[in-house]
Amino acid sequence: MYSAEIRGAFAEVAQAVRRGGTVLPSGGTVAPEHPVWVRFARAMAPLMRGPARAVVEAVPVDAARPLRVLDVAAGHGVFGLAFAERYPRAEITGLDWPAVLEVARENAVSAHAAERYRTIAGSAFEADLGGPYDLLLIPNFLHHFDPPTAERFLTRARAALAPGGRAVTVEFVPDEGRVTPVPAAMFALVMLCTTAAGDTYTFAELDAMFRRAGFSASVLCTPGPAGPQIVISER
Repeated sequence: MYSAEIRGAFAEVAQAVRRGGTVLPSGGTVAPEHPVWVRFARAMAPLMRGPARAVVEAVPVDAARPLRVLDVAAGHGVFGLAFAERYPRAEITGLDWPAVLEVARENAVSAHAAERYRTIAGSAFEADLGGPYDLLLIPNFLHHFDPPTAERFLTRARAALAPGGRAVTVEFVPDEGRVTPVPAAMFALVMLCTTAAGDTYTFAELDAMFRRAGFSASVLCTPGPAGPQIVISER
């Protein structure tokens, strides 16, 4: 978080407010194959193991059946690998930029799940997602984009899900007043300064995005005061 790329994004906060987005070139940190994500993946992996386990606990799965999981913008891969560690029949596919996926593969080896871990290199908006999947994990991804862009991805995501499949989104979700929970409210500033059009979204806004993309229903789950905020959406 203290890298030059991230600190530089906050050098002109007032200008970012006037512009309504980052002053960094090429759309900020969402520029294709931005190098910050490799360092970010390595640094964040230890911090995300707890939240990843919380996601596994929040999502009911039939352990007796095979489980096909796509981890979008996988980064360190920890969210997908948490399902691999809990469910021996789970097959995980991580999607991210090629250099970032090297970090995910290293973590798959450490988790003794390399033989059940596959990868798709490229953009979530352009790469062939494959499928069908039972679970589609979307951890800390949608906040980088405006609603129309997020919905464009979600439409692709729904098409990659099997009948009865679910999208599991990990997000900073502010209340309707947008000042609580405090971390979610503060994170909106991070998106303003580091992306061209990203933001944090209330549950009502996220639910509307999923519905416009064709999903039938969404529920918000917050497992404990320090746990991640999870949106589970039915295909």
